Amino acid sequence: MLPSTLTSLLVPLFNLLIPGRLDEPSPQSQSQSQPQQLKFELRHLHAVSQDAQVIFSDVPPRTPSTQSNAHQPQDDTYTIRTRTISSFRPPSFEAFTQARTRSARFGQSELLDWDEDEVISPDVESRQTLLELAKMTNNAYVWPDDGAWYDLGGRWNISYPFGWEPDADGFRGHVFATPDNKTVVLAIKGTSAGMFGSGGPTVKKDKINDNLLFSCCCARVDWSWSTVCGCYRGGWKCDQNCVEDALIGESLFYPIGTNLYNNLTYMYPDSTMWIIGHSMGGALASLLGATFGAPSVAFESPGERMAAARLHLPSPPSTHHITHVYHSADPIAMGTCNGVLSSCALAGYAMEARCHLGKSIFYDTVSNLSWTVDIRTHGIVNVIDRLLSEPWPPSIEAGREVPEPKSEDDCVECYSWEFGDFPTSRRRLDTAGSRCGS
Repeated sequence: MLPSTLTSLLVPLFNLLIPGRLDEPSPQSQSQSQPQQLKFELRHLHAVSQDAQVIFSDVPPRTPSTQSNAHQPQDDTYTIRTRTISSFRPPSFEAFTQARTRSARFGQSELLDWDEDEVISPDVESRQTLLELAKMTNNAYVWPDDGAWYDLGGRWNISYPFGWEPDADGFRGHVFATPDNKTVVLAIKGTSAGMFGSGGPTVKKDKINDNLLFSCCCARVDWSWSTVCGCYRGGWKCDQNCVEDALIGESLFYPIGTNLYNNLTYMYPDSTMWIIGHSMGGALASLLGATFGAPSVAFESPGERMAAARLHLPSPPSTHHITHVYHSADPIAMGTCNGVLSSCALAGYAMEARCHLGKSIFYDTVSNLSWTVDIRTHGIVNVIDRLLSEPWPPSIEAGREVPEPKSEDDCVECYSWEFGDFPTSRRRLDTAGSRCGS
């Protein structure tokens, strides 16, 4: 039975959901040799309130009357090419959580009977598909009436804007769905900070999550930094249990994301879920994809493999349903935005992780386009307007649309650090309000 607070949230949403338009071609009318295309429209905004409650804002579907009104903008959609892939998901979220708990508390692995499913996934080897997903990912940062919104010629009517008030903070994004509700896309906002683009009310919590998820040891860069958790033990030593415990707070973004995903599956019980995001949002999309077996696409994400291990996420037989898209001029995705004089460190971020789950579509923009390695290339708009909007010559020469997705098998990170069970007597309790956590 659902908790009363969740029930009170979801019942109005169920009442507002109406059948989608039957404007897609039937399967019989499509050529069997052609990949299926899905059309998506914005359905919900999602956010987390200051008391860590997941909240939604509905975006009503357009009605025939509004579509026929000459004064209304045309109802545009996001069309995405798909393919069928194999994905592995745990038998239940409860079994997954039990395996995580046993691993974290006792250091023991629990064998899960992973279910292998054939699921509809975005065709990540299609440039146009990546471009459309990138535009949807960009829109996780803004309102539909914002000038930065990629609306492909249309606009969206917004109501119930919970969680997007100027004084709100936390986990944000948008929910898109096909008109028949068979496929739902969760787009997660990444870090909002001046050095990545525009700031906003989520900056403080974004920075805390960044420094917990992507640093080697609680954002310990050098002696001048106060860390975001008390796991540093002097020298190059970090208490492993401590740094793992620091990632499981209920107010942090990964547990909030799992709650949000579960809420969406209650709202759309028969739908295929996709998860997308940029930067930290991409890393969270990947971690949730690893948790639930949902196809995930992450743009310019810092490495999240270390965070997955620290969260004790049970490893499915394959994570190839997770795709990373990034380029060589982005020091954050490359794991090179570190050191006391780096742009990230000067802004108070310890972005030291570099290893990604799943497969990566890697664009060498430094060699092929003469891009300069610069943190300003990290933004999703650069990916949309400067990278994915035009054919990629090296791929075209190889008879492909995008670089071949490959696993990062030989990736190493945080090699200078020693992780283990160190005496707490040497624990350094850092004060709040530091550069990395403020």
